[in-house]
Amino acid sequence: MSTVIHLALWLFLLPLAAACLYLLLLSLLSGALPSRRPAQRQLRFAVVIPAHDEAAVIGRTLKSLAAIDWPREAMRVLVVADNCTDDTAAIARLAGVDVLERRHEQLRGKGYALQSAFAQVLEQDWADALVVVDADSEVSPNLLEAFAARIEQGANVMQARYGVLNPWDSWRTRLMTIALAAFHIVRSRGRERLGVSCGLRGNGMCFTRAVLRAVPYQAYSLAEDIEYGIQLGLGGHRVRYVDEAEVLGEMVSNPRSATSQRQRWEGGRLMLARQLAGPLLADAWQRRSALSLDLAMDLLVLPLAYLVLLAGIALLAGGALQLAGVAVAGPLWVAAACLTIIVLYVLRGWSLSGLGWRGLVDLARAPAYFVWKLLALATRRERDRWVRTDRNGS
Repeated sequence: MSTVIHLALWLFLLPLAAACLYLLLLSLLSGALPSRRPAQRQLRFAVVIPAHDEAAVIGRTLKSLAAIDWPREAMRVLVVADNCTDDTAAIARLAGVDVLERRHEQLRGKGYALQSAFAQVLEQDWADALVVVDADSEVSPNLLEAFAARIEQGANVMQARYGVLNPWDSWRTRLMTIALAAFHIVRSRGRERLGVSCGLRGNGMCFTRAVLRAVPYQAYSLAEDIEYGIQLGLGGHRVRYVDEAEVLGEMVSNPRSATSQRQRWEGGRLMLARQLAGPLLADAWQRRSALSLDLAMDLLVLPLAYLVLLAGIALLAGGALQLAGVAVAGPLWVAAACLTIIVLYVLRGWSLSGLGWRGLVDLARAPAYFVWKLLALATRRERDRWVRTDRNGS
C-alpha cells in the first residue's frame, strides 16, 4: 500500500516539478538584456491598431504614437474599426491617420481585424514591417527604433515589453502588474537568452513583410497572438524579445470586467494547450527543435493559481500521510520546493514591476487574487466574438 501511495504522489508531483523547474530556470536568466540602436533610420513601418468600440481611448493611443521618435515619412498608422457602433473611425480620421472600417456578422474578432489590415498593407507594398498596438495603449518613443535595430540584425518577428498602464488604480491592477512582469518580462528575458521564441503577447508585436508572406496570418482564437506565435514557431521563426521598448495596456480594476478579461485570456491559452501542445511536442521530437519544445512547455505550464493549488494539495496530502505513519518525506520536500520556486518567481516579477514597497504590501492579497483567478477559470464560458472590455464597470 505504501508503494502505491508513493507512486501516486510522484505521478502527481512530476508534472508540477517540471513546470516549476522551468519557471526557476527562466527566473535565473531574467537579468536585463542589452539595448540596441539601428545603424540607419530608413525602414518603413505601418502601425496597425485593431479597435472595437474604442472611441473613449483611441485618441490617447494615437497621441502616444505621434510622439514616437521615427521619421514621419517612414511611419503610417492604420486603425481597423472592426464592427464599431461608436465614433472610433471618426476620431481616428480627425487625427489624420488611415482608417479601415470592417463589418462582418460572422467573422468577428481581433484575428479577423488583423488579417484584413495585414492584407491591405501587404497589397500596398509600402511598409517593410508591420507593428500591432492595441487601442487602449501607450508606447515608448523608442518603439520603432528598437524594432529597426533587431530587423537590421536579421530578426523577422519581435515582441516589445508589455506592461500595465494604470497600476495605481487599485490593488487588483497592481497585482496584475506583478503577474504581467513575471509572465512577460521574466519569461521573455529567459527565453531570449535561451535562443528560443519569447512568444507573442498581442500588443507591441512587430512582423516583417517577408515573414507575413512566408507564414500568412491565420489566427482567430481567443488567444490569437499565442496561436500565431506557435504557427511561426512551427515554421521555424522565433519571436525576438525587445526589452528596452515597451507598450503599456490599460487593465480593468472592477471585479466583473476583470473576471471577464481573465476568462478570455486564460481560457484561450487552455484551449490552445489542448489543441497544440501535442503537435508541438511531436515537432520537437521529429526535428529535434528546442523552439517547439519551449513553445510546448510555455503552453503546458498551468496558470500560476493552478500551480499554487496543486502544490498546496500535495503538501497537505503529504503532511497528512506523514502524520498517519506513512513515510513520504521525498514528495513532501518536492512539494515544498515547488511552492518555494513559485514564491521566488512571483518576487522576481515584483522586483521588475516598479511598484516598490506598495506592490510588496499588495502581495499579501495574493491568496485572494489566486482564488479569484481560479473561480474565473472555473466559471469561464467559450466566446466566439470580440468582446470589448468594460473599463468602467457600467
